[in-house]
Amino acid sequence: WDETHFGKMGSYYINRTFFFDVHPPLGKMLIGLAGYLSGYDGTFPFQKPGDRYEQHNYVGMRGVRHYRLVSSWLALLCFSLHILELSKSLPAALLTAFILIFDTGCITLSQYILLDPILMFFLMGAVLSMVKCNSCADRPFSASWWFWLSLTGVNLAGAMGVKFVGLFVVLLVGLNTIYDLWDLLGDLSLSLVMFGKHLLARVLCLILLPLALYMAMFAVHFTVLNKSGPGDGFFSSAFQSQLIGNNLHNVSVPE
Repeated sequence: WDETHFGKMGSYYINRTFFFDVHPPLGKMLIGLAGYLSGYDGTFPFQKPGDRYEQHNYVGMRGVRHYRLVSSWLALLCFSLHILELSKSLPAALLTAFILIFDTGCITLSQYILLDPILMFFLMGAVLSMVKCNSCADRPFSASWWFWLSLTGVNLAGAMGVKFVGLFVVLLVGLNTIYDLWDLLGDLSLSLVMFGKHLLARVLCLILLPLALYMAMFAVHFTVLNKSGPGDGFFSSAFQSQLIGNNLHNVSVPE
């Protein structure tokens, strides 16, 4: 059923038809983009689970170019996280990667049009970036330190932009940041000015950057979906007047 639902959302993006859904837009926009780049024209109705795709090109949304690619990256991220930062053990890293590769649930999820593989990619990316940033603690404000801190913020925005379950990794990074700042505050060799710089850097990369990216996703969402669709009724008359094909299109609506 979920593939039918999210496949339809991807078709809406390709057809630029406005809709309303409980999840943030990033994952569904990526589904639509994968379909568009692979030649899918957005005409499959996605009416009920099990319908045959027939001549419709669904490979981009369901298979090689998108989900299996993302799932492959999950194994690489897990391997890198273990061997480079956590255990620093090649056998442990290989075991973790193989467990993920041959996990029945992950194999199943990677075969369908779902948000979960994309969500897991950003979750794992956020954890890896956070750990890599922690490893640069002895050289703060270096290029690598800024890179991993900023990438953590990007991955946080990605996780939140796919599903609100991404809040859990935001909580994880937030607790790690609080612990890190508390440790810096207790360092008597560190001036308050330098501590303020550390605080501002984290506010910039872990709060303002994710918020800006999250809002940008919605800006793209509303720009692309400029035609009347099944989600019109959830919004105000003033908003509906901006949608092409709506009965109120270009009608002057008093405040």
